[in-house]
Amino acid sequence: MSRMAGQLSHKGALSLLLFLTPAVTPTWYAGSGYYPDESYNEVYAEEVPRAPALDYREMRCHALPLISSGTYTCTNGVLLDSRCDYSCSSGYHLEGDRSRICMEDGQWSGGEPVCVDIDPPKIRCPHSREKMAEPEKLTARVYWDPPLVKDSADGTITRVTLRGPEPGSHFPEGEHVIRYTAYDRAYNRASCKFIVKVQVRRCPVLKPPQHGYLTCTSAGDNYGATCEYHCDGGYERQGTPSRVCQSTRQWSGSPPICTRMKINVNVNSAAGLLDQFYEKQRPLIISAPDPSNRYYKMQISMLQQSTCGLDLRHVTIIELVGQPPQEVGRIREQQLSANIIEELRQIQHLTRSYFNMVLIDKQGIDRERYMEPVTPEEIFTFIDDYLLSNQELTQRQEQRDVCE
Repeated sequence: MSRMAGQLSHKGALSLLLFLTPAVTPTWYAGSGYYPDESYNEVYAEEVPRAPALDYREMRCHALPLISSGTYTCTNGVLLDSRCDYSCSSGYHLEGDRSRICMEDGQWSGGEPVCVDIDPPKIRCPHSREKMAEPEKLTARVYWDPPLVKDSADGTITRVTLRGPEPGSHFPEGEHVIRYTAYDRAYNRASCKFIVKVQVRRCPVLKPPQHGYLTCTSAGDNYGATCEYHCDGGYERQGTPSRVCQSTRQWSGSPPICTRMKINVNVNSAAGLLDQFYEKQRPLIISAPDPSNRYYKMQISMLQQSTCGLDLRHVTIIELVGQPPQEVGRIREQQLSANIIEELRQIQHLTRSYFNMVLIDKQGIDRERYMEPVTPEEIFTFIDDYLLSNQELTQRQEQRDVCE
């Protein structure tokens, strides 16, 4: 019996219920010729009903949650051995497990991945551009459209910065780099740049005339600039007073020259004589009773040694010396008539009785009188402090050491 139980146990297919009774009621039939053996025990075995087999195909995992900016696809839903593959939206990259499998314990393998935006935005700047400066200007106004910006992930651009002047600004001559930078929500950034080049049409640099100088607008050689020619004291301009730098990069006209100023003494009146000095020269009229006058001789001697300073300050000396009928009036070597001499004395209130001198400005106004000789430095100081125009002052600063 133990061998039988071992065999049944080995098969593993039956469940046995063993009833072992040490004493049972014998079963025999009369007339059979047999008698019961009281040491014999009967064993009854009954087969237990088989339990239903487990269907592994019906085991399930919980549904996977969706991930931000991504999705997944599964081979067999949430059933056992189903594999779910993750993917991210355009512009995002997957970080973590790319696949997860439904296991026998009802759990998914691995962990949940994430979709990360690591791609920078797309940005495209305008094309580089070149522009000419406007006439009489050293700058050009330049416009452009903003850059084209697009985010490769969620389409959100949080900020666009500009490094350089704004569109519509005035740009000086030269090359200027304009740079834009765009940022997305994940703080990724991208940059682009272009160049704004401004050119100034320029003419050859003009040279000042001999015994003269130039005053120019703007930079003095750019398109539209005007240069005016001026002559030093004692000289007159002959020719075109000014020239303009043209778009062809050439100057208009031709250069004038400065010639020694010629005073026409053959005029009908002292007023006609003085009109020739208007806005050009400063007459310094010296009156003395005779050529031997000590003050006169001293004054003339000092002035003769300072002709350079007199020319720089546009001073012309007129001498009225002596008594009629031997009285002499002259401008350098040119002699004045008796009528002109008399009118000059009356207009400027100059006596023949003693030495006296008057300085007249370029507008014909009596500005300073002297009853005794003065040094040229005193005259120059007065002119420099009170009579020079802005142009003359600039010229004087440039020519400060010319006479030294």
